[in-house]
Amino acid sequence: MAKEKKEKKVKAAASGNDSDMEVDAPRKTLEISPIASPLAQDKLTKKLLKTVKKAAKAKHVKRGVKEVVKGLRKGEKGLVLIAGDISPIDVVTHVPVLCEDNNVPYVFLPSKEDLGTAGSTKRPTSCVMVVLGGKKKDMDAAKDYKDLYDECFSKVKELDEAIIY
Repeated sequence: MAKEKKEKKVKAAASGNDSDMEVDAPRKTLEISPIASPLAQDKLTKKLLKTVKKAAKAKHVKRGVKEVVKGLRKGEKGLVLIAGDISPIDVVTHVPVLCEDNNVPYVFLPSKEDLGTAGSTKRPTSCVMVVLGGKKKDMDAAKDYKDLYDECFSKVKELDEAIIY
């Protein structure tokens, strides 16, 4: 009997009929927090992740809440990207307030896994800060991603200004 069910699943998969077929792997749905505003759209998200990837290669990235908060308190300027699917969200709720106090633009991205991968870590990352030039303001290493950074910076700035609090 179990063999018959398996054969039916295989036949249904081959014919493209999904109604009889059971789905073994659950589909991944992102639970984005209601406070995740402004949330980057798909096109902007791809550009931001590409920027983070290039900045991480040049070592101009701060990863995680602790490093980002430390950089903001020291007065470093850059672009802050926060994952919108963090649970519990209380972990990152103070970061947007710090960004607003220091006039640093920030944006929420849908996935912490994508943010961690772009930041060249194996673990999901809750927030990332891209600092153009890094600690030593090494602009030679930043020339690879400077144009992309400037474009993303201006778009995120527009998103921040469009939000009415």
